[in-house]
Amino acid sequence: MTSIREELWQARELLVNFAISDIKVRYRNSVLGILWSLLEPLLLLGVLYFVFSTMFKIEIPNFPIYLLLGIICWNFFRNGTSIALNSLTNRSSLMTQIYFPRVVPSLSAGITSSITLIFELVILGVFMAAFQFMPTPTIILLIPILVLELVLILGIALPLSVLNVKFKDTEFIWGVVISAGFFLTPIFYQFNMLPDYIQNVLQFSPMVQIVTMSHHVVLYGTLPSINSILYAIFSISIISIIGYAIFRKYQIRIVEEM
Repeated sequence: MTSIREELWQARELLVNFAISDIKVRYRNSVLGILWSLLEPLLLLGVLYFVFSTMFKIEIPNFPIYLLLGIICWNFFRNGTSIALNSLTNRSSLMTQIYFPRVVPSLSAGITSSITLIFELVILGVFMAAFQFMPTPTIILLIPILVLELVLILGIALPLSVLNVKFKDTEFIWGVVISAGFFLTPIFYQFNMLPDYIQNVLQFSPMVQIVTMSHHVVLYGTLPSINSILYAIFSISIISIIGYAIFRKYQIRIVEEM
C-alpha cells in the first residue's frame, strides 16, 4: 500500500504546477502582475503608517520596519489560508478526471504564499537599508519562526479546503476571521499596549506569538522566551493534528460533494 509520503513524492511535479498556477490565476489580467505582491504590503504600510503615526500618535521605535514586518507575517498567513480555501473547489473538474493526493492543492497554497513571502522579505531588507537599521544576529531566528508559521498555515489550510467543499459558508466565515485577526494581532501596536484582560486572552493566539517573536528577533535583538516558544510549538502542533483529522474525515467524499 502506497504511503502518503510516497504519493506526495510521485505528485511533486503536480504540486509545483499547482503552486505556479495559483500565482498566475491570482495576478491574471493584472497590469503589474506579480509586482502586486510587492506593492500591496507597501500600500498598506503607507496607509497604516499615516493613520497610526500621524492621527493616533503611536510611538514605537523603528515603526515603519515594525509595521512592515507585522504586515508581512500576516500576509503570509492570510495568503496561504485564503488560497487553500478554494484550492479544491477550483480544481473540481480536474479531480473528477484524474487521481492525485487530496492534500496537494492545500500544500501548493503553502508554496505559493512562501514564494510571495520571499518577495516581501526582500522589500523588508530594502526598508532596513533605507532607514539605516542594522539588525542583530538574532534576525536569523526569523527563519524558523516563519517555518513554524508555515506549519500553522498548512494545519489550517487542510481543513479549510475540505470544509469549503462541504459547507459553502466557510469562505465567508473565514473572511471575517481574517479581518478580525488582523486587528487582534500586534501588527501596528505593541502587545503590552493592550489592557491586561485582553492580553490574557490574545496571548493564546499562535499568530500573536509568531508576530511578537518576529518583532523581538528582528528589531530588538532579544530571544523569545522559552514559554513563548513552547506554547507556539504546542498550539500549532495541536491545530495541525486537529486540522489533519478533519481533512481525513471529509476528504473521502470530496468529489461527491462537488
